[in-house]
Amino acid sequence: MKKIRVGLVGFGFIGPHHLEAIRRTGLAEVVAIATSDAAGAHAKAEQSGVARATGDWRTLTADPAIDVIDIATPTHLHGPIALAALAAGKHVIVDKPLATSSAEAARMLAGAQRARVVHAVTFNIRYNVMLQHARAIIARGDLGEVRLVRGHYLQEWLLKDTDFNWRLQPERAGALGMIADAGAHWYDLAQHVTGRRIVRVLADLSTAMRVRRPTRGRTVRVQVPDLGLIVCEFDHGARGHFATSALCAGHKNDLTIEVSGSHASLRWEQERPDELWLGHRDAPNQLLRKDPALLDPGVRHYAALPGGHAEAWPDAFRNLMRNILGFIAEGRDPREADEIAFPTFATGLRIARIADAIAASAKAGGRWQSVKKP
Repeated sequence: MKKIRVGLVGFGFIGPHHLEAIRRTGLAEVVAIATSDAAGAHAKAEQSGVARATGDWRTLTADPAIDVIDIATPTHLHGPIALAALAAGKHVIVDKPLATSSAEAARMLAGAQRARVVHAVTFNIRYNVMLQHARAIIARGDLGEVRLVRGHYLQEWLLKDTDFNWRLQPERAGALGMIADAGAHWYDLAQHVTGRRIVRVLADLSTAMRVRRPTRGRTVRVQVPDLGLIVCEFDHGARGHFATSALCAGHKNDLTIEVSGSHASLRWEQERPDELWLGHRDAPNQLLRKDPALLDPGVRHYAALPGGHAEAWPDAFRNLMRNILGFIAEGRDPREADEIAFPTFATGLRIARIADAIAASAKAGGRWQSVKKP
């Protein structure tokens, strides 16, 4: 089988992980890298064993030899690059979140639908094998009726006033900062795992550290929130609550989700990805360690290793890329794409509309706001 040819745009923190996940599928080859700095792009391509490099992403979107454009840039560049790739008839993969605004996300979805190409967003965390098992047991009714979904995404990389990153710049990351960026993973997980949609939100957003000093003698006024507290309602009446901040010492990459139903509860923690906690009233609680033999038969293929062999974040990324690239390799009609197999631009637009509702709720002083329907 001829390998799919991928052009990768962006090679900062996340770009190399896209490259690794693509290579691990065995279905595609990254044939070129584009970054904003030509010399840096060539150095990174040589170091990573990629044949070509450029300082202009337009070189890749215009190249007829490239089948897929994979976008791993800061969020404000997602839209322009994706729309150019779609106009050239290429399949497009975009790192999350899809765009800095729902209006731009809607334009990207419309462009993908017109082009009739495969379009995907890398909400990779949901493809941890234990989360796939969680989704399967909720779908078959093991938890009963879902009543409460709670969790958080807590990190520490903004704890000091000398910490700084482009995600604090609204012109590059959007107006909500981490609430829309890292938070997007949790909004996606809450809906994917439960099979339900978030329809209303109530939000309290704040900025604890209003001035930062990234370098000696330089100060930057922070214009995005660094703490978000969100209550939400799902389409069947269940409630949820979520907190996110990167000001929490000791929390390296702590995304947690817990679902409580009328029969049982479950909890998954990203920092302990091989475990799923199951809570019961009339029986002992359980801690299920990853073992393919103990998982739902429909999701066992997401586990590449036997029990006792850890699988985590990079493996979830591989699982997602395998689903996307496998769909492309089979030549399937993009209109048949199943958002359970991989998140599409429609998924990304729904998450962007949740962010819209969060912003509107905070602006209104913490009143309930409905999420705009498709």
